[in-house]
Amino acid sequence: MTKQHYDERNNTVEMTVLITPDMANFSGNMHGGSLLKLIDQVAYTCAARYCGKYAVTLSVDHVQFKEAIKIGELVTLLASVNHVGNTSMEVGVKIVAEDIQTNTQRHTNSCYLTMVAVDENGKPSKVPPLKLVDSTQKARFIAAKLRKELRARHNEHLSALHSKWKDKIENLTSEQIDAEFDKYMNTDKS
Repeated sequence: MTKQHYDERNNTVEMTVLITPDMANFSGNMHGGSLLKLIDQVAYTCAARYCGKYAVTLSVDHVQFKEAIKIGELVTLLASVNHVGNTSMEVGVKIVAEDIQTNTQRHTNSCYLTMVAVDENGKPSKVPPLKLVDSTQKARFIAAKLRKELRARHNEHLSALHSKWKDKIENLTSEQIDAEFDKYMNTDKS
């Protein structure tokens, strides 16, 4: 059972889903993979509806499962296009679980997805500029721009780290790799 609501500004989507037993993990709660699928679906719907084109997922930022979602609860996914580039859009998704017997709601997850608009040939396609009509949208835009800059720096750092380690490992003996491994194992006692 799914209900969708489209905002008149065309950059938000709300989707509500009843969590059924087929979505359960072995603990009897909603399986994380089932939630990730819903997140991707609502982000796609939001991005594609906004740009009027097919959209693909480029990345999903940090997803933290703060609380378990129980079978029989309603889950509402609130998605909004927070920022647009030339061909990409950041879509923020907030997840709220509701116990329908007690009417208790709780914010269980939030994450950000980068979606890319593509044309009929699967090539990146220009997206329309984002019209920011209120202070909430402007604040989301600023935060999204900062996240975009942070992602770029993070990707550069990971690439440099990977390149440095790859070059290093090719010149190490098995004993030296074992020594490096032991060094890292002794510092990672968290």
